[in-house]
Amino acid sequence: VFILSRWVRAVCSMVGSASSSLERLPFNNVALKKLPLDSSEEPGSRTVSGACFSRVQPQPLVNPTFVAVSGPALALLGLDDKEIFHDLLGPEYLSGSKVLPGSEPAAHCYCGHQFGLFAGQLGDGAVCYLGEVEAPADQIGTMQRDNPCGRWEIQVKGAGVTPYSRESDGRKVLRSSIREFLCSEAMAALGIPTTRAASLVTSDLYVNRDPLNNGRRRPERCSVVLRIAPSFIRFGSFEIFQSRDEFSGRQGPSPGRHDIRAQLVDYVIDTFYPDIQRCHGNRKERNTAFFKEVTVRTARLVAQWQCVGFCHGVLNTDNMSILGLTVDYGPFGFIDRFDPEFVCNASDRRGRYSYQAQPSVCRWNLARLAEALGSELHASQAGAILDEFMPLYETLYLANMRRKLGLLRRKEPEDQELVSELLQLMHNTGADFTNTFRLLSGVSCPVVGEGKGATGGPVVDLLLEQCVSLEELKVANKPTMEPRELAMVLSMAQTNPAMFGLVADRPEVAHQLEKMGRLKELLNTNQDELRAKQREDWLRWISQYRKRLVKECDGAREVCTIEEERIRVMDSTNPRVVLRNYIAQNAIQAAENGDFSEVRRVLKVLENPYCAYPESELPGGPKTFGERYQKGMEKDKEGRKDEGRTDGNQNCVPYDSKPPVWAREICVT
Repeated sequence: VFILSRWVRAVCSMVGSASSSLERLPFNNVALKKLPLDSSEEPGSRTVSGACFSRVQPQPLVNPTFVAVSGPALALLGLDDKEIFHDLLGPEYLSGSKVLPGSEPAAHCYCGHQFGLFAGQLGDGAVCYLGEVEAPADQIGTMQRDNPCGRWEIQVKGAGVTPYSRESDGRKVLRSSIREFLCSEAMAALGIPTTRAASLVTSDLYVNRDPLNNGRRRPERCSVVLRIAPSFIRFGSFEIFQSRDEFSGRQGPSPGRHDIRAQLVDYVIDTFYPDIQRCHGNRKERNTAFFKEVTVRTARLVAQWQCVGFCHGVLNTDNMSILGLTVDYGPFGFIDRFDPEFVCNASDRRGRYSYQAQPSVCRWNLARLAEALGSELHASQAGAILDEFMPLYETLYLANMRRKLGLLRRKEPEDQELVSELLQLMHNTGADFTNTFRLLSGVSCPVVGEGKGATGGPVVDLLLEQCVSLEELKVANKPTMEPRELAMVLSMAQTNPAMFGLVADRPEVAHQLEKMGRLKELLNTNQDELRAKQREDWLRWISQYRKRLVKECDGAREVCTIEEERIRVMDSTNPRVVLRNYIAQNAIQAAENGDFSEVRRVLKVLENPYCAYPESELPGGPKTFGERYQKGMEKDKEGRKDEGRTDGNQNCVPYDSKPPVWAREICVT
C-alpha cells in the first residue's frame, strides 16, 4: 500500500498536478517586499542581523498524509475542504513537502521575554512562512476590521530547520500538532480572536521526544499544521532592536537599527491599522494611537480567555500577537475544577502564567512592547495607556460575565459582587467551570405568586454533581509553600507573634495560611456534611441571583420574552463543550495508533461548542487513555486501587462531561 501510494503521488506529480486547486492560490507576498529580507540560505542556526525575515526551504516529510482538515479555515482561502482532503497532492503542498506555485518560503525573526527574562533572538524555529494569499472577493466586505489588508498569511509549523531553530530539529510531532490544530479551531468557534489551523498532516518520518520531561525519549511521528492569520507579527518582532539587557546580558540581533524599527512600525500600521494611518498626520500621535489599539485588543482578548476558562501556558512576549489574536498553542488548558491558581504548563513550576495572572502578565508584556517601540512613542502617553489597561480589562470582563449570567438589560452596582461570590463558591466547592455556567440558564426568574419552595433546588442538585469530592478538595487545599519555609512560619507563630504578624501580612504567606485553614476544616468534616454545606451555600447564591434577575424584568410587560432572550443569550455565551485535556488526549492516543477518526469527530463537535445535543445523540470519545490509566492503577497499591476506575459499562466519555479522575494524570509541557 505504501509503495502504491508513493507511485500514485509520483504519477500525479508528473502528469496531473495542474488539476490541484492549491496551485491556483493567488499569492501576493507583501511582507517580503516591504520588510528587510535576509536572502542568505546558509544552513544551520545563526544570528540574523538587519532583517525581519530569512529565506528558507521547508524540508519534505516522508509519505505525508492528512489527519484532518478544517472546512471553515480552508474557506478563508477560497478552498473546499472535501476537494482538498481528496487532493492527492494536498498533503504534500500543505505540509511544505512540495512548494506551492507563488510561495516564497521564509522564517520570521523575533525576540522575546520568556518567563520574565529577555531571551535574545528566537524567531520561527519550526515555522515556515509560505506567503500571503489574496482573500476571495466575497470576503472583502466582512474583513474590514479583522483583516483590512485582504490577504491571509499561511505558514507551515513543523517543516524543519531554519536559522532560528537553535538546537532543535525544526519538527513538530503528532501529539502537539493535534492540540494546536484542534484548539485553534475551537477558539475560533467560541468567537475568540485566534490564528487558524487549516490542515494537519502527519508522516512516516519520526523524531525522538521526551513528552513528559522525565528523561524518557520515544519516537514520535513528524507532523505539520498549516496556520492562517492576517499576520503572525508579534510583540517580540519589535524586540529584535533591543540593546544589551542588564538582567540577562542578551541583546537583539539588530540592536540600534531604528531605521528598520520605523520600517516595521510603518508596515504594521499601514497594512493592519489603516484607519489609524488615515487619521493621524503626526508620526508619534499615530504610533501612540496604534499602541493604544493594541492595548485595547489585548485587554479584550484576555477578558474573553478568562470568561471561557482558557489558560495560555507560555504567555511570553514572543507569543503575543500585534493584532490581538491568540497565537502559538503550546501548553494550554481549559479550567475544569475552578481554581484561580490553575497552571496548565507543567514546566511553569512558579505559576507565572497561572489563570489568575493572565491579565497582569498581558499588561507586563505590553510594557515590554512600549519599551521596544522606544522613541517611536511618547513615553508619558504610553505610560498613561498602560495605566488604563487593568480598568479597561475589568470593564470588559464584567460585561462578558453579565452576558454569561444573562444580565442583559441593566447594569447594577452589585453585579461585580455577584460574580465574585459565584467564583469564590465555585472555588470552595471545586465546581466545574464550563458546566456550572452552562447550568445556570436553568435558574428561573421569580414570578408573581410563586411559592416559597421555588428556590432553584433542582438546578442546585445538578450543580452539586459538578463539584469535586472531599478527597479532591483536600488535595487542592494542600499548601504549596516549601515545607521548611512553612514549618518556620508556623514555629514563628508560637515563638515570636510580633514577627509572625509581619510575615503573615505578606500576600503569599497569607494565602498559604488561608489554605491551611480551609484544609483544617475539610479534615474535620465528612462527605455528607460537606455536601450539605455546599447545598446550603449554592442555595444562598441562587437566591441572590434570582433577586438580581427580578430587576431584569422590573417594569417590563413581556416577562416571558425577556426570560427567553436571557436563556438564549446564556446558552450562546456559555459553551457546552471546550477542548478539555481528556478530549485531546483520547484523540491523540487514537491517532498515534493510526486511527484519525477521533480527531475529525472532535473537530466537528468543537465547531459547534454551544450546540445543545439531545442526550441520545451526545457524542463522546473512547476511553483509551482512561482505560490505560485504570489498568495501571489496578496494579498499584491496594489503598489507591479504585482511584482511576471508570464505569465499566461506558463505551465513551461524553465530551461535555466533568473530567474523569484519570484526567488529572495528564501532563502537558
